Order: sequence, then C-alpha cells, then structure tokens
Amino acid sequence: MDRTDLRILAELQADGTLSSQALAEKVGLSTSPCWRRVRKLEEDRVISTTVAILDPEKIGLDVIAVVAVALEDRHPDSVRQFDEMVANRPEILECYAMSGQHDYHMKVACKSIRAYEVLLREHIMACKAVDYVNTSFVLRSKKYTTALPLDE
Repeated sequence: MDRTDLRILAELQADGTLSSQALAEKVGLSTSPCWRRVRKLEEDRVISTTVAILDPEKIGLDVIAVVAVALEDRHPDSVRQFDEMVANRPEILECYAMSGQHDYHMKVACKSIRAYEVLLREHIMACKAVDYVNTSFVLRSKKYTTALPLDE
C-alpha cells in the first residue's frame, strides 16, 4: 500500500459517498486509475464495506451502554453459547473478548432503560455461560469516530 492508497482511504473514511471522479480529484489521479485502486483495496478487504452511519438519538435509541461480562468458565461450549447470543441480538453493536477482569466488553444501544433491562434479563443473563454483568450507561459522547488512523 503506497501513499496514494492511504490518501484514498483517508478520503473515503471522511466521506464514503464520494463519486469516483470526486475521489480522483481529491487524491490527484484520473478517474480510471483511482477506481482501479479502490477496487483493489476492496478485493484485498482493506475496505471491508461501505455503510451509512446513523445518529442513534434521531432514530430513538436514547440509551447507550458499555457492558462488561464475565463468563462462568471459558469452556468452548460456554464461549460458543455466549457468541451465539451476541450474534443474535441487534442491540449489541460491538463485542470484544478482553484481557483483564472481564471476559467481554460490549457496546449496546436501546430505546430505553426498560428495553435494556429486558435485553439484560431475557438474553444476556439468561445465557447460562454468563456469571455476572456490570453495566455503565453513557451520559454524553465526547468522541465518536469510525475512521482509523492512517500513517502517510
């Protein structure tokens, strides 16, 4: 990956809706070579997908929580059960296996505290692999980005 590829990635992270022509102009290429570079970055899975990022509050998701989870054990069946529960819950936006005190940290978005309580009671805690859960609710977002740092 060269400097031009990094410039293409930076521009697409800032605005994934850029046309091939607009992107080419921003990075100093003609349209066809720019388009070929983007296709190559997609084929190599450097660009994994292009999505619209929604504002949670504007679609009624007023509760964002960071949830720390500890499993009863790390048996493959327990991990598989937990992974299936996570995969099947659209409220769980992100889930990371962690080192340290908790096995997982999750980011969850819900319409209300009540909706979170239902998710917690009926899905997360109902998962037999889960030992305990510690929830922190987001009061205010100080920084949110999906853009990865790129060294040029």
